[in-house]
Amino acid sequence: MRVIGEDLWFPEGPVWLGDGSLLVVEIRRRTLTRLWLDGRKQIVAHLGGGPNGAAIGPDGYCYVTNAGGFAFKQRADGAWIGAGVAEDYVTGSIQRVNIETGQFEVLYDRIGDNKICGPNDLVFDAHGGFWFTDPGKSRHRDADRGSVCYAKADGSLVREVIFPMNNKPNGIGISPDGKTLYVAETETGRLWAWDLKGPGELARPATPSPDSPHGSRLIYGWPTYARFDSLAVEANGNICVATLDRGGITVCSPNGGLVEFVPVPGDTHITNICFGAPGSRKAYVTQSYAGRLVEIDWPRNDG
Repeated sequence: MRVIGEDLWFPEGPVWLGDGSLLVVEIRRRTLTRLWLDGRKQIVAHLGGGPNGAAIGPDGYCYVTNAGGFAFKQRADGAWIGAGVAEDYVTGSIQRVNIETGQFEVLYDRIGDNKICGPNDLVFDAHGGFWFTDPGKSRHRDADRGSVCYAKADGSLVREVIFPMNNKPNGIGISPDGKTLYVAETETGRLWAWDLKGPGELARPATPSPDSPHGSRLIYGWPTYARFDSLAVEANGNICVATLDRGGITVCSPNGGLVEFVPVPGDTHITNICFGAPGSRKAYVTQSYAGRLVEIDWPRNDG
């Protein structure tokens, strides 16, 4: 394991840019930040709120799911941890950022009459649109009901596709052939899958069934306590889910079941993963409590 960046204020959303640099969001600092493999670091944009997930769109801009802000408190060991909703929270949003100039705009902050509450992660499909999760906000006595949504990158369409997901939909990904949507559910430590029939369209309605509360099929669920965060999909179709409390990456087969668990030493709060370097044989992992982005060798991938 090699440390790429330190003193990151709750990093998330790593994005490999292909030129020896990566983007991360710093949720507590409220920025989009660029890191180079030689240790350089530069703030790209001060986004406000609570930037959480990031992805490069077909136009070369970085799209960010901004959850609107979190309160933080510092533990005795020095780690900063989430502690509810920020005092200045108004709404969540989808932001579009020019990573060369730092200029950004709010692309969406509402779906019809409802505000986007606390979007977490996003993934682009082959058609240039993107799926994103919105687990909402959790307060001391109650919480929003989560959803999975689809939007166009030009700002012309956003809609809710899966609702409700009550156990915090978080990481989201698409299979290499574009036919399957994956969503990691935080509080249950489960990974769900839906078949797709077109851009933003499920093959079957997201209605409850005897096997699922939202019309999906279960790919994997931890048999003991663990929580899922964001994810990345390998070229062979395996789904790699950052796993809170367990300090590593849970690798799931698209056919169902566990492939392996990859420990990432140094932090229990592993929040996200992306692949990079030639052949995508390196994984870049955010350790959010430790405030680090680390690089580890990855045994598979040619994507």
